[in-house]
Amino acid sequence: MTITQLIYALAVAEHRNFTLAAEKIFVTQPTLSMQIQKLEEELGVQIFDRSSKPIQLTAIGEIIIKQAQKIVDESDRIKDLIDQEKGFIGGVFKLGIIPTVAPTLLPMFLKTFFTKYSKVHLIVEEYTTDEIIYKLKNGYLDAAIVATPLQDSDIVEKVLYYEPFVGYIPPQFKQGLNKEITAEELDLKNLLLLQEGHCFRDGIINICKNANASEDRSFKLESGSFETLINLSKEGLGYTLLPYLHTINLSRDDQANLVQFKDPKPAREISLIHTKNELKVQIINALYDVILSIVRGAIAFQDVKIISPKKAK
Repeated sequence: MTITQLIYALAVAEHRNFTLAAEKIFVTQPTLSMQIQKLEEELGVQIFDRSSKPIQLTAIGEIIIKQAQKIVDESDRIKDLIDQEKGFIGGVFKLGIIPTVAPTLLPMFLKTFFTKYSKVHLIVEEYTTDEIIYKLKNGYLDAAIVATPLQDSDIVEKVLYYEPFVGYIPPQFKQGLNKEITAEELDLKNLLLLQEGHCFRDGIINICKNANASEDRSFKLESGSFETLINLSKEGLGYTLLPYLHTINLSRDDQANLVQFKDPKPAREISLIHTKNELKVQIINALYDVILSIVRGAIAFQDVKIISPKKAK
């Protein structure tokens, strides 16, 4: 049994597909399959049920994969200790990020990070918050950027910034509204929302006081794209809320439809999160410092009220 074989098994367990797992860890599919087969033969058990689509773990496979993750983590910890002793910051690093943050935050810091830490092979993957937590706890991600607080004792949260919500409200919906709005003025039946699974959607619902009104509208669309919501708003089908960073590069016409909230502004807390195992902590700290140094210049709001990213019960 080798560490490499365990890494291959973990990849298949994550992706539930031999071909995709091989692509993700940059080996050929025959090589991966052969090493998995050798591992199963040595252990005398079948780790994967290949008859199902997608591939599933057997009962004993579940136990083996959990132990394999611990072994691989401890192996990585030795490498980390050596890297920290040498002051080396490099290697493969998998970063998860939620879709409502990725389009605005990534372009702000990636170039700077790559320039400063050219030996880090950064792999960025978009997932929902629930997917990110699962992948973090199972070793498939090294860190992630999400809306917090998560209230999860296994996760360390390092706050990056507080991002206010901004109303995108066309003229026909501004009647009776002040230049600055309050949460009480929002009517959920007129709000265009992101689809289920986005914590930004849940944050918006938590802002609104009359959430049950959502069933009374004749038109309902839930999108995964802020651009779609903006375009539908311009067609008079409702209004929406946007994260502040998403409003910075809007056209002049679109910015005319922006309405700020009164202080304290409802806002989401964005953090860099990781597990308590402290693996690759030197890269985590470098990433945190680079992002923090950049976003401080873009967001300077102080009087905000943090809205929970979790769905209200």
